[in-house]
Amino acid sequence: MSDPLRLTVLGSATPYPEVGNPCSGYLVEGGGARIWLDAGTGTLGELRRYTRLDELDAIWISHLHADHSADLLTAYYGARHAGLTLPAPIPLFGPPGIADRLAHFLTNSAVRSPIESAFAVTELHDGHTAEVGGLHLTTRAVSHGMPAFAVRIRSDTASLVYSGDTGPCANLTALAGGCGTLLCEADWPEVPAGEDPVHHTPEQAGETAAAAGAGRLIVTHVGPFLTPEDAVSRASARFAGPVDYAAPRRVFTLP
Repeated sequence: MSDPLRLTVLGSATPYPEVGNPCSGYLVEGGGARIWLDAGTGTLGELRRYTRLDELDAIWISHLHADHSADLLTAYYGARHAGLTLPAPIPLFGPPGIADRLAHFLTNSAVRSPIESAFAVTELHDGHTAEVGGLHLTTRAVSHGMPAFAVRIRSDTASLVYSGDTGPCANLTALAGGCGTLLCEADWPEVPAGEDPVHHTPEQAGETAAAAGAGRLIVTHVGPFLTPEDAVSRASARFAGPVDYAAPRRVFTLP
């Protein structure tokens, strides 16, 4: 029997870290692989509770807002200057332009910082697929007003879909079709009048899970004007399956 798919919450706060809760970041383990899923502010320190940078098999970034990607900057220093010996640059899957964005911030002279010495960058696109150890990753573009992606991670025993940041959209529902677990953002207490949705409300997270036929919903990225309890309760009103909150340091073993 293969090892189970396991999700560890490194942080789930937005738009900046809370005391005891970093921004968005998760460790997914299964199929003999470890993937750091989003690298929001403060998540690198939490990641080190469970694994080291030189033990990662991949990093996957949903979009380039700081609360999902800022700790890539310090991960670069860790990979190059912390006494680690990387067997090879860490595979980094991220939105178009991610390498140049990192280099622009990290370069302090006429010589571009050698981002590629730490990260083997692959730019995501709608429909991108990859194999990481025994895990299969499928990426879809989602609706966040900028290049942004959701991912389905499948082992031979379980499937996890992570929404990244997005409003409800057909690509996310299709990607999550029949998944065992949907990890879905629930940022907005309500949809602002006159704005195109770029986040879910808790009710919309429940509706997406129900429309996709997901087995389980975990709400994350709960905005500062909601409590986790409110988010779970409101999502549960639209989804009949089990609903949990992505509390920091919580570990989910996925069926």
